[in-house]
Formats: sequence, C-alpha cells, structure tokens
Amino acid sequence: MFTGIVQAVGRVLEAPRKGDGVRLVLDPGPLPLDDVGIGDSIAVSGCCLTVVERSDVPRRIAFDVSGETLACTTGLDGASDVNLEKALRLADRLGGHLVSGHVDGVGEVVAFDALADEASVRLVIDAPAALARYIAAKGSIAVNGVSLTTNRVDGARFEINLIPHTLQATTLGRLAPRMRVNLEVDLIARYLERLHASP
Repeated sequence: MFTGIVQAVGRVLEAPRKGDGVRLVLDPGPLPLDDVGIGDSIAVSGCCLTVVERSDVPRRIAFDVSGETLACTTGLDGASDVNLEKALRLADRLGGHLVSGHVDGVGEVVAFDALADEASVRLVIDAPAALARYIAAKGSIAVNGVSLTTNRVDGARFEINLIPHTLQATTLGRLAPRMRVNLEVDLIARYLERLHASP
C-alpha cells in the first residue's frame, strides 16, 4: 500500500526488452535506498513494482515489468522522469489517501492551464469511460502516483487544481495536453460498488 505522497522524482535510464516485458532500470534521484531490499515494493508513477536489483555505486534500482503491466500503464518503457514512493509502513502518516499501486487505466491530459493567481495550475483529464463511475467531485484519485482531490467532474472528464508544491515535487509540473497519465481510482469507491452489487 501507498499514500500517493511522492518521495522523490527518479529517471528511467534504460528499459531493455525481457520476454514480453522490460527490465526497468532507474536512477532513484534523492530517494533513500538504505532500507530498500530485493523484493520490496516501490510505486513508480503510480504502478507498484518489485525491486529485483539495487546498487549503491552507482545508485540504481531495477524492476521487471510484465507485458500485462506495460499494456495497462504509460511511461514505464522509455526514458522519462518518474514519481517514486516506497511502500507504506504501519507507523507512517497517511498524508494522501490509500493507494494500492494497481493502475486502473490510462487517461489523457485535456488542459494544463495557469490559474489567475499564476501559482496554481488547472489540470483537466479525460479518463477511460469505464472509470467515470468511480470519480467524484471532492473525491480522491491518483494521477501518476500522486494523491489528488478532484474539483469538478463531467462524465469521464475531471478537473484538479495543482498547487506549486505538487508542481515542483512531482513530475506533474511537466504535463501538457495530449500526454497520457496513469490513473488509480479511490479504493473505497471500488469496495462500495462491490458491496452494493453483492446479493
């Protein structure tokens, strides 16, 4: 489990093919690796991946990404900056919302506009139609692994206000129209649907 509070921005160094997937090698940036071991989970732009290699000199971490994961996500198979978050510990603060790291779908940025105060940015995203029912105004959603609150919802289109800290501390400040993003809807919405559907 994760919180959607990004701890560092890393960089994809290489992603050589491995079967139908890739071996994803990252420079973890300022992410501390002293408590990271083989088999640990790290959210990479919202996708929970398992560490399969790590080194201190040079600082590198690597993950095996399956073809299925590549088909359901974006940004994990080529040179790009990525949001990183280590798995939640029971003693940690839950500053964002509960995030599983299981990407529900890929959305497309419709607008990325500076607001009148010139500090915040309005982000508008089109989600896959199948996810529309899980997205609510003032609800939680993870975009590329970042916990955010939706301001407005119109069908499968939703709007978010990004504050300066989020723009600086994550990769979201580099978004632009037509770019694709990983989306994870609120876990509570999914469980409520399941409970409602149960006989």
